[in-house]
Amino acid sequence: MSQTYFRPICRSGPMPDGAVPLAGGPLWFTEADRLSRDAASEPVAAADLPATVRDQLSAPRGDICGLTARPGLLIGIVNVTPDSFSDGGLHDAEGAGAAHGRKLADEGADILDIGGESTRPGATPVPRDEEIARVRPVIADLADALPDMPLSIDTRHAAVAAAAFDAGATLFNDVTALRHDPEALALAADRAGMVCLMHSAADPQTMQDDPRYGHVLLDVYDHLAERVAVAEAAGIPRSRILVDPGIGFGKTLDHNLALLRGLSLFHGLGCAVLLGASRKRFIGTLTGVDAAPARVPGSVAVAYEALSQGVQVLRVHDIAQTRQAVQIWRALHEREGQEQA
Repeated sequence: MSQTYFRPICRSGPMPDGAVPLAGGPLWFTEADRLSRDAASEPVAAADLPATVRDQLSAPRGDICGLTARPGLLIGIVNVTPDSFSDGGLHDAEGAGAAHGRKLADEGADILDIGGESTRPGATPVPRDEEIARVRPVIADLADALPDMPLSIDTRHAAVAAAAFDAGATLFNDVTALRHDPEALALAADRAGMVCLMHSAADPQTMQDDPRYGHVLLDVYDHLAERVAVAEAAGIPRSRILVDPGIGFGKTLDHNLALLRGLSLFHGLGCAVLLGASRKRFIGTLTGVDAAPARVPGSVAVAYEALSQGVQVLRVHDIAQTRQAVQIWRALHEREGQEQA
């Protein structure tokens, strides 16, 4: 018999008797979809869930980089690369990366994520020294200018992460879930305040070469569950872990849509959930918009769906526009429940 999974069906507003709060936030559920690889999904009442599953889904998440965990924390993307898919070459000149980070902070970013190597499909690897030279001065400048702003390093490489921590970063955002570099896991356990474990298939140069899954939602969940277990065994508690299903990293359009429809499943890992879908190619495929910077409306629509499934962290290029969507969502969903409390 295949393994069983439970995807909570999220609701908002006054919480009825028997409802279970989702990850300690404003959403709740009274039933979940029971999923498996060999049977159709079927609804299950929250009261009938295994106690361990219910506890994992309902437990409040710990602070995220010192910020209270709640849906809609925003990570602003600061790419200091010449070849990122959306903004390559815009912020890699001297001083431009830090200036862009300050702009995103002014627009309402909660965290800034600095990356010096593109991991877009087909991207060419960057030598470690070059990647460090790109990110370290930007992180140091931002740490000095914005001492209360949590900073993240977006890298696959332990040496780059170590240099970033020395400069002021505290979050280790690794698209390979600490698999690419054999030294990354120990470094994360020893020095990172938090880590983000993302699902990805193969490497950037080959990940879009006919990706296949048996059941993409459950396969990605299992991969992240395994990586969370590895991180825990290395001394990184779940309270310090973010999980990211890795939209666009070794996925087709249908894979991406299946993951977005099933985002609430990932709360079962007991970690805060991060989504990075901003401006990605699948939005252009669905809308016919070729230019990545013109995909802001589609990106905001995806962000709103993620909020409605309780996703705590959104990694985005367009902070001001997404911040407005978060503010409206919170007014509609958080305040109603609070006013009835």
